[in-house]
Parts: sequence; C-alpha cells; structure tokens
Amino acid sequence: MKKQGYFMVLDCGATSIRAVALDSRGNILSIVSFPNAPKREEGSEHYLIWDLEEIWGKICQATGKIVASIGREVQAVSVTTFGADGAPVREDGSLTYPVISWQCSRTEKWSKKITELISAREIFRITGYQVIPFNTLLRLLWLRENVPRALDEAKYFLMMPGLLNFRLTGEMTMDFTAASTTMMFDIQERKWSERLLSLAGLRSDFFPRMVESGEVIGTVTAKASEETGIPKGTPVTSAGHDTQFAIIGSLAEDNELVLSSGTWEIAALRIPFFRDSEVAFATGMLVELDAEKGFWNPQMLMIAGGVVEWVRRNLFADCKDEQDIYTRIIEAASSVGPGAEGVFFIPSFMPSGPLKPYGTKGTILGLGLTTGRGQIARAVFEGLSFQLRQAVDALFEAFGFRPGRVVVVGGGSKNELWNRIRADVLNLPIVVTSCEEATVLGAALFAMVGTGHAKSLKEAKENITRTTRVFEPSPHREIYDELFARYANVPRLLEPHYRE
Repeated sequence: MKKQGYFMVLDCGATSIRAVALDSRGNILSIVSFPNAPKREEGSEHYLIWDLEEIWGKICQATGKIVASIGREVQAVSVTTFGADGAPVREDGSLTYPVISWQCSRTEKWSKKITELISAREIFRITGYQVIPFNTLLRLLWLRENVPRALDEAKYFLMMPGLLNFRLTGEMTMDFTAASTTMMFDIQERKWSERLLSLAGLRSDFFPRMVESGEVIGTVTAKASEETGIPKGTPVTSAGHDTQFAIIGSLAEDNELVLSSGTWEIAALRIPFFRDSEVAFATGMLVELDAEKGFWNPQMLMIAGGVVEWVRRNLFADCKDEQDIYTRIIEAASSVGPGAEGVFFIPSFMPSGPLKPYGTKGTILGLGLTTGRGQIARAVFEGLSFQLRQAVDALFEAFGFRPGRVVVVGGGSKNELWNRIRADVLNLPIVVTSCEEATVLGAALFAMVGTGHAKSLKEAKENITRTTRVFEPSPHREIYDELFARYANVPRLLEPHYRE
C-alpha cells in the first residue's frame, strides 16, 4: 500500500529556522530546527541584517533531514516568515543590498521624518499601518538617501517569502500578506500605493507579480532539489507573513478572536471588510490583509511573554532547572488570590494603555515590605490580561466586533493560570486547541487547497484532527471587573505627579 504524502512548511522565524512535515490531518510527522538571529552588517557596529546565505544553508540542512527521515512523497512546499523585511534584487536574483532586519535601528530617523512628507493619519487610511521604525518603506527611504545604487541596480524588491521561494523555484513573486506589512500597499484596493512609493522614487513595477495564498508559484528546480533534498518538480505554494497564517491555523470560528501569545501578543480579528477608523488609528491598531482574499485582520500588538521572561530572570534566578522554572512561577502566582494583594502591573507597550500619555515604562504599583515574587508574578499575569481587555474593547469600538470566545495559540496558550485569568478578566471562554503549530498548520492548509488535496479552505480545516480545552469564566470575574476599573483609573491617580 502506497504511503500517504505530506506537506512541508519552511518556517523562518527571528529566532529559529524550521522545516516541518505535516499530513493532511494536520498531524506533525517531523520538525527539524536551527537557531536564527540577525548579524552585524560589515563595517557597522549598529546595523543589523539577515544573512540570506546562512538562512538558506540552514533550510537546506533541515529539509534534507526531513526528506531522509520520512519515506513519503512531498506533496507541496510552502514558506512562511516574518513581515516587513526584504531586499532589492537583480534579474538573476542576486541582492543589491543585504536584507535589513526589522530589529535594525537605522530607520529611526526616517520614522520621524516621514510625517513631514505625509501625515501618519493618511498613511493609516491608505495602508492600515502605523508609523513604526521597522516599516519596509522606511528601509527604502534609507536606501534612497544612503545607497541609491541599491535601488537603481535592482529589478525588483522581494520580501523574505519571495527571496526564499525564488531559491526554490526561480520565480519572483510577492504574496498579498507580506505586501500588506510594507506600509506601501493600499489595503482597501489591494494594490500598491503610488503615492507612498513615490516618496522613495519608486513605482509599482518595482515589485514582481502578486500571488494569492496557496497559489502554486512554481516547482522545485534541479538546483534547489540538489541543495534541499526535496524532489525536483515538487509544487511550491505561496504562504507569507506568519501572523496571518497563525490566524488561519488557529482554526478559529467567525465569532472568535485569535490571540497569538509569545514574547509579544497579537490580538486579531478576521472580518470581511476594511474601513478607516479614527479609533483604530488612535489606539495604535494595525490592519493587514488576511491570508484569504476578501478578509482583513485588525490587530493589536502588545508585550506579553517578554514580561514573564523578565520575571524569570529577575525574581526566579535561583531556580536552575529550565524545565521547572515556569512551573515554579505559576505555582508562586497561584498561591496569591485575585488582585495580587494590592499589587498592580502596568505593561510598557500598549498604544491605548493607561500610562501611555505619561511615556512611562513598565510600572509596578502597590509594593510593600511584605510583597514577594508570588504577588508580582500574579500581578504580571493580571496586568497583561487587563491589557488584552483594553485591546478587545478597542477592536469592538473600531470595528463593531464583540467576540464570543478567544482562541489562544503560541507559547502563552500553555499557561493554565494565565488562561483562567484571561477568561475571568474578559468574561469570555478561552479556547486552547491541540494544534500547537498554528502558523505551520495555516500554511499547510493553503497548500492543500492550492494543490487540489482539498476543494476549499473550509474542507481542509474540517479534515484536521484536533481536541480543544475551554476555560470558562469563574465567579472571580466580578472581582476582576472591579480591578479593571481601578486599572483604567490609574491615569487620573498619577496625573498630578506627571503634569508638566
């Protein structure tokens, strides 16, 4: 009996590069991972770039191990990675300048200067994007000012998915999800904004042909096959920005909000329309194109797991067992009741947060001589959950969407205490599924559709094997309603101390 084939997803993240094999039921057959990090640009102490050759080399190692270990046919390959980053390329695919990392500081000046050319409000109206230093347009403005030959010598600008897909197929493409992270794409019309491109002296023909999610870009070339071990002629289907595919891979229903919880949290919706919103702009919302045509993803970006890491480093450094340390943090936080005995934690990064007008960093209020690490840990989980409630309220005010449940994916979904606090603070059921690799699953679902293994995205989702766990709100929700009101009142309490 012939063994069923599998789908391979190449997941290039900021900290790891992975090749993942999944079957048509969404079961993970194998994962091979290597670390990833930006490099210092030669000749500079501060500029950060991605070494594309090194990334490709790690991809080839990972895919080679996958192919060698699984005796099945590769049905399709797809690439998903972070947004905003890309590079100008010549006709043969060689770079005219390295891939500038989103972590690089070189564009900070342009993030302030661009509003002299066009208002931040107008940028949001056109692109759905706030002015953030890592925006792609700002890299192009920097190149135009400092290395104009890099743009003049280039045929196209490729985003990271396009750069890696070119290595696989020899085809130059741009997917819609990656395009919507550039701050140059008209998100309503689904086309390049000539007005924004003109700021860098560019036109829409500086970008290659557009492809939809799941569309077959081409097939693995003989050269790529030799390097990766993937059989020549294997279809390569379009994926793109990892956030959008995590939303799909969460398997959330239409009435559910998706929370991708890691170092950062992204609270995102899938809605069948886009409208300009003053509330969305004022609260720092981003709106990107959904992986499926006809949908948009309003989202709020918030610090989350990074704060838990701060707690680990500074309050639980005595715990040397990496496997046990997070259990210790949760146990300490669980030993304290709702309200953390009067300790409040205010996150540092929340565009609509209570301390935003005062420009403060992360803040802990209510410390006393008897305060211990358990109270602080509890306050952190509660403060991050209050932050999420603000995001949910802002999404409702901007787009009229009130979720019936919240589906949590990512590392933060594994924290049972945090999920219970989220349910109580939001007064909504929190859903965690057995599909832990949401981004990878989302890319594979589109590959299934694009190669004819499923007739539609709906059918592909229905074929996935999964179990769910639901955390229902408890009677503590009444306590958290009162605490949230106090949290939201912090500005008025602190205003006299911050008044200029």
